[in-house]
Amino acid sequence: MNQKPGAGRIGAAQMQKNAAERIKGTRQACRRTAGTWQGMAGAAPGFADNAQAAAAPLPPIAPALLGWFAVHRRVLPFRQNPSPYRVWVSEIMLQQTRVSAALPYYERFVAELPTVQALAECDGQRLHKLWEGLGYYSRVRNLQKAARLVMERHGGALPADYNALRALPGIGDYTAGAIASICFGLPVPAVDGNVLRVFSRLYADGRNVLEPAVKKEFAARVLAHQPPGTPGPYNEALMELGALVCLPGGGPLCAECPLASLCRARAQGRQGELPVKTKPKARRIQPITVLAVFSPHGVLLQRRPQKGLLAGLWQPLLAERALTGPEALELLAAQGLGGAIQAGPLPAAKHIFSHIEWQMSGWQYNCPNPPKTLPEGLVWASPAQLQNELALPGAFSAYRAILLQGGPSPCAGAG
Repeated sequence: MNQKPGAGRIGAAQMQKNAAERIKGTRQACRRTAGTWQGMAGAAPGFADNAQAAAAPLPPIAPALLGWFAVHRRVLPFRQNPSPYRVWVSEIMLQQTRVSAALPYYERFVAELPTVQALAECDGQRLHKLWEGLGYYSRVRNLQKAARLVMERHGGALPADYNALRALPGIGDYTAGAIASICFGLPVPAVDGNVLRVFSRLYADGRNVLEPAVKKEFAARVLAHQPPGTPGPYNEALMELGALVCLPGGGPLCAECPLASLCRARAQGRQGELPVKTKPKARRIQPITVLAVFSPHGVLLQRRPQKGLLAGLWQPLLAERALTGPEALELLAAQGLGGAIQAGPLPAAKHIFSHIEWQMSGWQYNCPNPPKTLPEGLVWASPAQLQNELALPGAFSAYRAILLQGGPSPCAGAG
């Protein structure tokens, strides 16, 4: 790990003593925090009757859970080398992304950016390219912001302190708990969606697990079962149980669960009902017209605004509304591309964001005599640039092959 300038002049024994004192202080703070979490249990009024029944303690779950984990834990690269940096990167990637989908990105990311310093110094465009396809790009921007703060405040090493981790951009309660417990052995909970589901079923707790007061109670329960000597393996085991066995919906594999005999939801036949969550709002439907414009210089790309959805990323020229053919030509003319010739339609496609659904259609165009200059935010990109340098969001995956071929699709029909 990187150290502050001049840190090499400090004796190794003194550095070990300083680190031990920091960890000791953090553990004392964690115990105080644990008291706060545990004090939340039962403190909020107005809960449903089943919540009172669910509050009754369970026998210890750690022995059976850790025994199961020792046998069934997946071999994952960030477990093989669980440095704080690698665990941090993996936890950020795994937000909103399945493990199987994230692994190739993780391997590529840490191979090119193996340290906090490398991440902090990475060019923004290259950073987006390394993240291309994972979506939720604010995650990687916050990752870099946090890396720069770690360089400034902590000498390039992630702090062995829950509250200091929690203060970094993009690191919430769960991620701070995961890093603190797995990498530094600190006695804190790490409560993600998997863990909420496991504990909702274990206790047959029918309250909304997304309510802040309920989540705090669940964190207290998780901590109450945590064995003092192995907070990291315990937290990982709970996450693994939720990912592999205590599956969402009606598909939990109760016959394979090491905690089946303790599970109150199983005893009551309520596994499929739990956990209870607020129903998400209906996504807004947004029509999108995509214009794939090709010239001898490449395909036309447009940079999105620096704030908002897909901030700062590249996309084909588009309008966030449905355009007719003549309206599309007017948009092209406004960009100095009045000589563009329609070469056929683009296939219809859709992309679902958390709050909005893009329904896309559009046309392909040839621009044999492109203007010498383009308006700000527009560039011609060669297939090689699009492949290796510029990040194209997954929202346009349906059009990626067309854009990479450098010209209108030969199978495009007349528009």
